[in-house]
Amino acid sequence: MATRRSLVTALVIAATLVTGALTAAAAPVRAAACYGYVGLTFDDGPGGNTTTLLNLLRQYGLRATMFNQGNNAAANPSLVRAEVSAGMWVGNHSYTHPHLTQLSQSQVDSEVSRTQQAIANGGGGTPKLFRPPYGETNSTVQTVLSRYGLRQIIWDVDSQDWNNASVDAIVAANARLTNGQIILMHDWPANTRAAIPRIAQTLASRNLCAGMISPSTGRAVAPA
Repeated sequence: MATRRSLVTALVIAATLVTGALTAAAAPVRAAACYGYVGLTFDDGPGGNTTTLLNLLRQYGLRATMFNQGNNAAANPSLVRAEVSAGMWVGNHSYTHPHLTQLSQSQVDSEVSRTQQAIANGGGGTPKLFRPPYGETNSTVQTVLSRYGLRQIIWDVDSQDWNNASVDAIVAANARLTNGQIILMHDWPANTRAAIPRIAQTLASRNLCAGMISPSTGRAVAPA
């Protein structure tokens, strides 16, 4: 009987050790210290893939700026709230994703103002950051942005996820980031979601953390 009890005890201990190891393996890899901050950005949401993306970002300890399209924010106000609840920052990405440089000032104003309102109505606050569709901008766009107190944010690194980049390529693009820089990614590509665990690991290995984008400098900084 004693031998049987000893065997049971040994099995319990072994199972506990295995469970602990699995739990440790599943835990997110985070930088021991933040020696710099980078801006992860995701354009075009919110939509059908947003919840999965947010869950992955939270699971791996990453925060990001979500540049929302106004029409998507208006159609999915609960997802705007979910972005904020997940610790993300919400920016303006126009209402219908047009080529803004081909529009009149009043048309640009409509794209910007309606998105500000849609995001606010969804619980995302009043955005302070603006990402022009396609990175296209001119003096007319800047004039409108100034009216709404918006800082224009382009990017330093393009992940090319919109162009069917592989998971490896998306991870490699994130690996090129240096302190203060910003990367362009999108809400919808499956490869982007698949890359999240490795992006977290890559940044942590370089002691870089995912930060916020400063409305005053347009660079990634420590979260406020």
